[in-house]
Amino acid sequence: MKRRQGWLFFIIFLLTLSFYLLINYPLQLGLDLRGGSQLTLQIIKEDGKVSKDELEAVNSVIDRRVNNLGVSESNLQTLGLDQLILELPGEQNPLVASRVLGKTALLEFRTQKLGTSSQLNELQLHRLNIKDLIASYSSIDKNQNSDESLTIIQESLNNIEQKLNYSSKGKDLYEKLIKIKKYVDKEITGLFIKTDLSGKDLINAGRRQEQTNSNWEVLLTFSNSGGDKFAEITKSIAGTDQLLAIILDGESISEASVGSQFANTGITGGSATISGNFSAENARELEVQLKGGSLPLPIEIVESNTIGALLGSKNILKSLYAAISGLILVGIFMIFNYRILGFVSVISLVLYGFFNLALYSLIPVTLTLPGISGLILSIGMAVDANILIFERIREELFEGNTLTRSIDSGFQRANSSIVDGHITTLLSCFVLFLLGTNFVKGFAATLGIGVLISLFTSLNCS
Repeated sequence: MKRRQGWLFFIIFLLTLSFYLLINYPLQLGLDLRGGSQLTLQIIKEDGKVSKDELEAVNSVIDRRVNNLGVSESNLQTLGLDQLILELPGEQNPLVASRVLGKTALLEFRTQKLGTSSQLNELQLHRLNIKDLIASYSSIDKNQNSDESLTIIQESLNNIEQKLNYSSKGKDLYEKLIKIKKYVDKEITGLFIKTDLSGKDLINAGRRQEQTNSNWEVLLTFSNSGGDKFAEITKSIAGTDQLLAIILDGESISEASVGSQFANTGITGGSATISGNFSAENARELEVQLKGGSLPLPIEIVESNTIGALLGSKNILKSLYAAISGLILVGIFMIFNYRILGFVSVISLVLYGFFNLALYSLIPVTLTLPGISGLILSIGMAVDANILIFERIREELFEGNTLTRSIDSGFQRANSSIVDGHITTLLSCFVLFLLGTNFVKGFAATLGIGVLISLFTSLNCS
């Protein structure tokens, strides 16, 4: 009797703990329940043969960038030999993520070639004019009569192209502006010589707003060896006409002079600042890219899907209806067939449900539609154990044993069958989790957890 009272108090403790966990640690919902974005990333390589190490390296960089983006409960998995699938629950605008994830983020520091000052000044002026044209184009109200403004922008673009002896080809005016900006950035890059200082020497990146205006700047912190390289480079060009350029993915984003006061020691301290008239969003994107490191191989986003939050809410509602309907139907069947024992099994199933959800929130398990189907299926598995026990009790009662003796004997005799059945199911879950895709793993995980908890509730709670 004392042993059973002990189990009763333990079950009450577990139920209280389950309520606490569910209140303080909400369930994590997957992409199909919460809504969000799914991106398919293709790794680009000339020979098309991506090695396992290269795939893992790209995976690692993308994972760090996603973490720095602040998207919670994201999921990244490999697809085949050269693709990755990235799920971003709650992120309804995949363009934000794609701008950050798609760039190689190869950071370089270069010094200006001698005798290129006039050419550089001319290209910098063109770049400034192109930025103004892009800003003007973006500010035009397309719903109103904007033909005159577009004509002025087009004429200015033609004038720049004529001076550069370059023709930007694009479907529309905006695409042409972006193409000629990239061309000018690369032309500027060509006026600078590579140094041995790169993003590999970077240990951290941050951002802050400039004190004099509303623009933002990106702060760089180098390793000890990187700080020494930076001091040596700035020392070599301090007080001269040569500029120091910061190159990202082959495009110059900032060129700066080094004052003559650094001619003896260079800029020491192991840090630098990128001031490129960044907005808060642009500075954040660059910070995330640099923190995550440069991609060993370029990637391309070949597919982008968005699941709305409304669809996710409907999925949750339908899943809830399915779970409650399944529980009610199982309860009716058990009470109809086993009377008071069936009622006991229903109480056990309710406890089983609370214990299950509490464990999901504690681990935590990201709940998806396949995961919910695993939960609903495990309800059937849980009641299956009770049926084995109750049938054994019936047999004992038909043989003339007392109720107490029949209950004890029924539980003891059914133990081996219940354990065997649960072990075979757990083996199936293990294989599915080991070899299955992401959604299959979710199904296997929730079913496996449910099977373990049902073993406890069947043999102890009931």
